[in-house]
Amino acid sequence: MSGLFGATSTTDEVLAGVDLNGKRVLVTGVSAGLGVETARVLAAHGAQVVGTARDLAKAREATEVVRTDATNGGSLDIVELDLASLASVRACADALIKDGRPFDVVIANAGVMAAPFGRTADGFETQFGTNHLGHFVLVNRIAPLVTSGGRVVIVASSGHRMAPFSLDDLNFESKTYEPWAAYAQSKTANILFAVELDRRLRERGIRATALHPGGIQTELDRHLDPGMIEGILAQINAALAVEGKPPFQRKTIPQGAATSVWAGFVAPADAVGGRYCENCHISEVTDAEVSPISEGVRSYALDPETAKVLWAKSEDMVGERF
Repeated sequence: MSGLFGATSTTDEVLAGVDLNGKRVLVTGVSAGLGVETARVLAAHGAQVVGTARDLAKAREATEVVRTDATNGGSLDIVELDLASLASVRACADALIKDGRPFDVVIANAGVMAAPFGRTADGFETQFGTNHLGHFVLVNRIAPLVTSGGRVVIVASSGHRMAPFSLDDLNFESKTYEPWAAYAQSKTANILFAVELDRRLRERGIRATALHPGGIQTELDRHLDPGMIEGILAQINAALAVEGKPPFQRKTIPQGAATSVWAGFVAPADAVGGRYCENCHISEVTDAEVSPISEGVRSYALDPETAKVLWAKSEDMVGERF
């Protein structure tokens, strides 16, 4: 089934003929972009979606299309969650646990990219704290709600390849802060989290996987200089022209969200568990030099021993054991 889809597949194509009535799904970050589209297509196929957002008013406005497209029992509820505040994460998780209704799939979609240096409410570097630690606490706290046969899908990025991963100085307290290096670190952490989470949950029949959605223009770009983006694209296209290849085309948002729903509902669970996916298939491991738009996952992002060490380090940082 995985061979049916690729880089240009859309969410509607991936879920064509799939009935999600009776399924309950948590999607983080439903105030824009991929989160809204993910929620839309799931509700359109009958799923009961719980979406999270830091700004509830913005999310309600952005998700009007989700309610419009919902059919076959599909629905959307929005709950407050600020991943940059562990107090907010714990409050959200506690409310979901108290509610008690199970989830079939959790899609950890929210995140920030290339942000200026800053710290979360708990003193963590913004990107590591938001992209990794916030989801680390949320997912672990609500893990008892995930049903046997369920899945956890973590949206990572090919950006994990931009810098080697080191467990030293995760908060950039001594080394010089560089936005892309911090982003790469947080996205590698996302993948490693999926690797160790999959190992821990598979006895319950739950599988975890991470993915790269592709190059898409969304609000994730808000910290980037448009001129810099155009310059990068010009360099990529010049290199492609030399190879006789057509210019790079960014994915549409429905194409970008397709791998999330493919990994969560269509791909064989045993195939994606503990792996890294992109373009609606499982990615190959490569440590060779690659272009920014080529496929491939670095071996350090899938290393099970590093994943265990990161898990322990993350527990120390957040002050909880899972």
